[in-house]
Amino acid sequence: MNLDDIRLLNFGLIVLAAAILVILERVIPYNRGQKFFREGFFNDFILYNFVQSFILGLLISYLIQFLDSISGLSHYRLLSNWPIWFQLFFFTVTHDIYIYWFHRLQHRNKFLWRIHEAHHSTRAVDWLSEVRSHSFEIMINQTIEFAPIILLGASPETAVYKGTISAVWGMYIHSNINVRTGWLQYFINGPEMHRWHHSEDESEAHNKNFSTKIAAWDWIFQTAYFPRNKTAKKYGLSNFDFPKNYFKQHLFAFRKFRIQKKR
Repeated sequence: MNLDDIRLLNFGLIVLAAAILVILERVIPYNRGQKFFREGFFNDFILYNFVQSFILGLLISYLIQFLDSISGLSHYRLLSNWPIWFQLFFFTVTHDIYIYWFHRLQHRNKFLWRIHEAHHSTRAVDWLSEVRSHSFEIMINQTIEFAPIILLGASPETAVYKGTISAVWGMYIHSNINVRTGWLQYFINGPEMHRWHHSEDESEAHNKNFSTKIAAWDWIFQTAYFPRNKTAKKYGLSNFDFPKNYFKQHLFAFRKFRIQKKR
């Protein structure tokens, strides 16, 4: 199978995963009554999901090409002899631990919080909420995600598979699905923990559950919040009104600093 076929197949898998999650949100919802066409749906689906993703994808690819042109690292193909499955495992784990610590820092640093608060602004967390992220945040995280894969000479297929895993897992952990994975939640992250990360109605949940794919980071570094008999009900940013327009949401990160509660 050539690379174009692999890209097409993985795109199909992302679409299929989205469709399954949408159906499950209707069948076994975590929060009942949450609408499919919720506030900000078209803003997220069109501008964040398609327009921003396409433009930033091009910019990030040019940036990685530039980094390669001045370093020449990819010519050494340092990881080319590794099996693709091990390349994928290596980059998934290393990027996930980076995301944990960077995400944790974003909630503590007032400058980084500004580009992260857009992601927390949605008042109805669902399968689409994952895409609402400030372009600066995406530039940072996806450059760090894909640059090592290219610069270290990994197989091109690895980048495609890694992107698919990130997309599907991001949709899953934000999905409005009432899933109970039991002991697996100590190792593999899901909506039962991550929805608490977005909650506004439980002070104990603030600055908890920073993990994306591997939930173990939260348990190891003592940032886990996992109540067994409660559900999160209120989401968003309650300390101010966040803009509803895509462009205003981006500009809002650069407003004059004032004392405010950080999540």
